[in-house]
Amino acid sequence: MSIIAPVNQPTQPVEPEEGPATAVIKSWKVPIILGVFTVLGFLLMVVFGRTGTSTMVLSTSSDLIQLPDVLLPTLPTGIVISILLAGITGFSAWMVQTRRKVPLWLISVFGVLLLIGFLTWASADERIPVPGLLFGSLSLAVPLIFGALGGVISERVGVVNVAIEGQLLAGAFTSAIVASITQQPLLGLLAAMVAGVLVSFVLAAFSIKYFVDQVIVGVVLNVLVTGLTGFLFSELLAPNAATLNQPPKFERINIPLLSEIPIIGPVFFRQTLIVYIMYIAVAAVYFGIFHTKWGLRLRAVGEHPQAADTVGINVTGTRFWNVSLAGAVAGLGGAYFTLGSVGAFGKEMTAGAGFIALAAVIFGRWDPIRATLAALLFGFASNLQNVLSIIGSPVPSEFMLMLPYLVTIFAVAGLVGQSRGPAASGKPYIKS
Repeated sequence: MSIIAPVNQPTQPVEPEEGPATAVIKSWKVPIILGVFTVLGFLLMVVFGRTGTSTMVLSTSSDLIQLPDVLLPTLPTGIVISILLAGITGFSAWMVQTRRKVPLWLISVFGVLLLIGFLTWASADERIPVPGLLFGSLSLAVPLIFGALGGVISERVGVVNVAIEGQLLAGAFTSAIVASITQQPLLGLLAAMVAGVLVSFVLAAFSIKYFVDQVIVGVVLNVLVTGLTGFLFSELLAPNAATLNQPPKFERINIPLLSEIPIIGPVFFRQTLIVYIMYIAVAAVYFGIFHTKWGLRLRAVGEHPQAADTVGINVTGTRFWNVSLAGAVAGLGGAYFTLGSVGAFGKEMTAGAGFIALAAVIFGRWDPIRATLAALLFGFASNLQNVLSIIGSPVPSEFMLMLPYLVTIFAVAGLVGQSRGPAASGKPYIKS
């Protein structure tokens, strides 16, 4: 029996079978949330609208260029803004219906309009000093920004930094003592950085070397620093306040020309040295993380430490030194309480600022610029309740204190996009 080999014939390309089309999931979160705020804004500004005229003061007496005050009729402004809010809500619903992503700038415009409408309603027949409102917001946000930068560095390298509160408090305490003894605020600033490094050193040692749960170590450190500084304040600083708790504050430095720009000048360019250092720190951390070899290694260790180890990166050393750097940055924020704001150390004076900074890190999606903006939002909300209480607004101060936390909840729920931290954050690395 013979076997006949098949004749080679040209093969025809086989087209792959078409699989099911990728489904685009419609998420109605943004339109629903915007719709809720639109309804609340309409009820507040129109249904329960107030009569009168709101005055927005745009210039201070020392500005080179004096801007005229802006007069806004309370009820008509509320009506117009309610219509605009409804239009943005409808447009966002149309974008979701047509499977398009609602851009962040549209949500930002919605928030600004809602804020203007709320301020107009709350300040009927009153005057709101806009430069003072913004200046106070930045002042309250400075320690939050330093803490958030420290949190970004630490979490980008893979260590959850719950101890920001302790680092801020240690920096505030140490800077007060050193600056009071030496009468040199710069030495107090350096001492605050050292104190922040010492707190982060303990966090790094337990979480990186001994693999203790990072969150637990952070919480314990916060309790330890709070108790230790509180005890030393009662036993050491309070009885010797004249020599140990009267640090000299940094003087404000006016930048020529820039400080004369209306609104922007008084807010950003009539500040102390610590605030100018903060500007540099934000730019340096952003550039360093995303545009340098240091930042590439830091992010590699935080995302995939095993892969980083295989290419020769010392994962343990990288984490250790960057957590220490994060503590130094957070310590600067603590120094602002005593050397730039209050002028003396008080028991538990940070008042949970470290946890707010940690929320800003999550809100900003582990990005230095976004975390800074989130911290500014917290500072603005905190200062807004102070301004409204001064002008006698009917808004309860307790509501204004809740506002930044409500914004954070909406953000984490997906209003500004899903939040995903570094893949290896909070996970100890054990070299195989």
